[in-house]
Amino acid sequence: MALPESEAQAALSKRVELDLDALAAQGFLTPGAPRTQMADQYRVVKRPLIKNAMGKGSSTINHANLIMVTSALPGEGKSFTSLNLAMSIAAELDNTVMLVDADVARPSVLRMLGLPQGPGLLDVLENSVDMASVLLRTNIDKLTILPSGTPHPKATELLASDAMTALLEDMAKRYPDRIIIFDSPPLLLTTEARVLASHMGQIVVVVHADKTAQSAVQQAIATIEACPVKMLLLNSARATAGSGYGYGYSYGQYGYGYGHEDAASKA
Repeated sequence: MALPESEAQAALSKRVELDLDALAAQGFLTPGAPRTQMADQYRVVKRPLIKNAMGKGSSTINHANLIMVTSALPGEGKSFTSLNLAMSIAAELDNTVMLVDADVARPSVLRMLGLPQGPGLLDVLENSVDMASVLLRTNIDKLTILPSGTPHPKATELLASDAMTALLEDMAKRYPDRIIIFDSPPLLLTTEARVLASHMGQIVVVVHADKTAQSAVQQAIATIEACPVKMLLLNSARATAGSGYGYGYSYGQYGYGYGHEDAASKA
């Protein structure tokens, strides 16, 4: 008897063990950890994203379950945010999450997780491997990882190719309960992020309040005008009671705070 597609894919995927204690020590959310201010703030952040992704928002959004996390410039905490957002969504009862390292120039997801580099997105786009064979199943039941893959001189062209469009269409529609988070390159550093943004239903822009010029933020937002939903996370880098730095969050206005300054400054 043939396995159902999801089971067959799981059988082909490689399983990896994440060191949850080490991740928690670096400031990342992990399953079973005590309730923290940071965990509560990620619950606030993820709720409208999930609502949109599951078609329960005020309007229907194409590819709403494809969420890109980016920044204007490097060093603003986007990769830290991507991983924590994925961890938070993986705790949901009704959703699964795939974290894609789409920062093909400077991939960091596997490094943050303490995993060796390997084939991934770029290899799939080049038709050298099958998607199922490069997906990494983790010891967090609802979290899978798609690495960036083997560095390629035409990475931008691969991300802009018909193969990428077809892949994203398939990823968006294959599993109705799955939310896919893309850790993207900074918007003002490379063209890859702008290409990727054109396929996304929702985009989260991480901004370092004490580092990033307002003009850079405005320029970055202007490059993703076509995306129907754009949200900002403001990394204030100012210590508050019980947290290392603050984030502001909304559809254009700012509130809330959470985080771990050292981890955020690395990605």
